[in-house]
Amino acid sequence: MVKAKRVRGGKCNMALSGELTIYNAAVFKEEFMPHLEKCKSLIIDLSEVSEIDTSCFQLLIQAKRELEAQGKPVELVSHSAAVLEILSLYGQEDYFGDPLILTVEKQTKNAGQGAGT
Repeated sequence: MVKAKRVRGGKCNMALSGELTIYNAAVFKEEFMPHLEKCKSLIIDLSEVSEIDTSCFQLLIQAKRELEAQGKPVELVSHSAAVLEILSLYGQEDYFGDPLILTVEKQTKNAGQGAGT
């Protein structure tokens, strides 16, 4: 679920995978949160997340808030379709400030909304 490796100078890379749902939120939190205090900055790869719900999405938001309050940047990369979906569901695409690669379907939907349809 959580693969972490520290890189020189306290820069941490972490990869999340699998189902990040209420059914395993406690395990996710137990594996994820302890790494945060060791990092001076954090990059989280989300490419292997097959499912994510509100419980684990809240943990990502909590991690961002805690680290940024300490002046430590957080970056989410390689967003899976499940992650893009929850970001969109809660209108949080801009919250993390990370570049997102939208699918053709999402781009078409957004273009249609902007045109007043």
